[in-house]
Order: sequence, then structure tokens, then C-alpha cells
Amino acid sequence: MDPNAAPQPPGLVILVDKPLTWTSFDVVKKLRYHLKVKKIGHAGTLDPLATGLLILCTGKMTKQIEKYQAQEKEYTGKFTIGSTTPSYDLETEPQNEISIDHIRDTDIVAGAKQLTGTIDQIPPVFSAIKVDGKRAYKSAREGEDVVLKSRSVEVSVFEITNINLPEISFRIVCSKGTYIRSLARDFGEILGVGAYLSELRRTRIGEFDVSEAKSIEELTAI
Repeated sequence: MDPNAAPQPPGLVILVDKPLTWTSFDVVKKLRYHLKVKKIGHAGTLDPLATGLLILCTGKMTKQIEKYQAQEKEYTGKFTIGSTTPSYDLETEPQNEISIDHIRDTDIVAGAKQLTGTIDQIPPVFSAIKVDGKRAYKSAREGEDVVLKSRSVEVSVFEITNINLPEISFRIVCSKGTYIRSLARDFGEILGVGAYLSELRRTRIGEFDVSEAKSIEELTAI
């Protein structure tokens, strides 16, 4: 090590408001280049079609990643009912369209109540979970059969904030490992008409709120 080299900072915790279509890795790559740091990672993947809070850690603060990942998350977004998609979101095309004329507001509220509390959930096959050493989404995109085991997750809040059929707006507070896309699938099955996730925004991770986050443009303008 060069004794005349400038001391390295202990590390940073960076709150990013991830833009639509960017992968979490895209954000890491962009800020690694801009900040000129070698050690950087994110505390919890956010899907490309989701926006909102992404926590990045650099240097010694990367040791805190698991702690941040374990904290509860809050999301807002929309489910679209009356059809399904293979990915449970808009990464794939809607199919299996069915009439929703018989669906009432009371059915929707009751459906959300059934998915509140401790529930067993099967993750989407279009996810980053590894099966036999391979990411599930890669196998799914290649047309391979993917079987994922159910897991226990906690949905402490499942609030219906607006109903404008076929769209249903929600606010969800949940534990680590909860897939909102899987909640969309299960919600559609409860209603008997199918559903997929059409909009998602992560608004909070533990005590970190998206209102404190900066855009990619703001972070790279420095």
C-alpha cells in the first residue's frame, strides 16, 4: 500500500430512488463507476419494472447489507385483475382474460384480508432464486420447468387504497422475502379472475424512507 495514498472513507450508505426499467445491478454498476469504488452492493433486489427505494452500501458499510435486507419493507402499487401473466407482472404479456363484472368492493377487501398475517407463499419462477445453481428466471425464460418451494412470510399490512377496476391500488408492509408479484397471483386466485402486478414502488425499508432517497441524476451530478 502506498503510504502517501489518501485514506479511504469507511464506507457509505446511499439511498437511491431506482428508476423504471433499471435493474438493481444497473444502479450498482453506475454508482461504482461514478464513485470509483471497488466494494459496493445493494441491500435487496428491486425488479426492473419497479421503482423506489434501493439501499446501496460501499466499503466497510457493505457489512451492514444483511442487516438492512432483513428489515421490513413497504410498497405501494397496483394489481390488475381479470387476466394473468406468466411472470405475474408486465414482463410478460397478459393472457387468460376473464369477466370481472361480478367482482364487488367487498370481495376485494376480503381478498386482501385473506393475505394478511403469516402466509405461505410460492415465489415467482421469474425470480433470482437459485435452483440447482441457476437463477430461476433464466430457466423460466429458456422454457424450462421450474419448481420452487413455498416459504413463510409476514404481511403485516395489506391496505386497499383505491378501486378503479380492473386496477386495484394497494399499500403493503411485509417481511423480507415477500414477493408482491406472488401476492398478485394469489389475490387473483382468491377472487377467481386472475391478477398481475401492474405497478410497484418500494417506499420504505426499515427506518429508511424513499423521500430521503436521491435520483440517479442527482447522485451522479456531484
